[in-house]
Amino acid sequence: MKTELFNATTQKENGARHAGRILREGGLVAFPTETVYGLGANGFDGEAVKKIFEAKGRPSDNPLILHVASKSDARKLWSSVPDKARVLMDTFWPGPLSIVYEKSERIPYEVTAGLDTVAVRMPDHKTALAFLREAQVPVAAPSANPSGRPSPTTAKHVLDDLNGIVDVILDGGPCRVGLESTVLSLAGAPTILRPGAITREMLETVIGPVALAKSILSPLQEGEAVRSPGMKYKHYAPDAQVLVAGGDPKEAAQRIRRAYDLETADGKVCVIFASTQTQTFYGGRRYAIIGDRTAPETFCANLFAKLREYGAKADIIFTEALPEQELGLAYMNRLLRAAGFKTM
Repeated sequence: MKTELFNATTQKENGARHAGRILREGGLVAFPTETVYGLGANGFDGEAVKKIFEAKGRPSDNPLILHVASKSDARKLWSSVPDKARVLMDTFWPGPLSIVYEKSERIPYEVTAGLDTVAVRMPDHKTALAFLREAQVPVAAPSANPSGRPSPTTAKHVLDDLNGIVDVILDGGPCRVGLESTVLSLAGAPTILRPGAITREMLETVIGPVALAKSILSPLQEGEAVRSPGMKYKHYAPDAQVLVAGGDPKEAAQRIRRAYDLETADGKVCVIFASTQTQTFYGGRRYAIIGDRTAPETFCANLFAKLREYGAKADIIFTEALPEQELGLAYMNRLLRAAGFKTM
């Protein structure tokens, strides 16, 4: 298969129209969103959806999210629309929030991994919305990368991973948010299954108390159902080993320095993911600044790209933790899974 690449700036209309037709015919389309690039198939076509799992090597028990171009499109995908969902859509859509509720009969179980609920979202990205309008069907899409690897935030990442596997890639430039959407279940008490840029605090100002799934900062328990993408034990992982140092930033930096010196003495290639506030602690050691601790969105926007870049160069990546609140919760959810929950 030859993968077609369309630049969304110079080929916007033709690219979206062509990609929409390919998707309706059962093909796979990689498209940009504000979060990460998605790998899309016709959400009404179970056979097309199976191609996503084959292309990614994705476990069949890992459900997908349906992407739509409008709120009215979303309402057709659930068995009914709870009041909280209406309020959330009016407040946060288009945007990085996926809402889980009981699915309509039209949604095939290939999308939901056998569950009776489905996640739906309306992305906040012009190219994505143009493509979704042209597709004329809900688009089932996880991140456009091999399962378990760092998610793609540029079209080049997708091309590196899926060239010759996906039919079309729409290049919409770098993703603004850099982490996948918040997944909120309304099938029962409101519960965040996967944190993202729409934080618990933001949700609670609109719908009241919101719980956090226990697996956000820890592995799924044996036998526990995968109710959302991103809940698997190890996810977002580069080839390099990732180790996370928590606690006070200065003390964490000291632990990282000692571990770095020990590992490099044994011939390992190491890199430190530093913040603008801690870079001075690392002296002549090899480090990359991936964010500003006063602006956690910078960490979120850079994490996957840096994991890809340095995962190919290093044996070990030492990383600083962020406080597990607001956007820091979403960052730590991805980082701990990238590390296989290995801390230092």
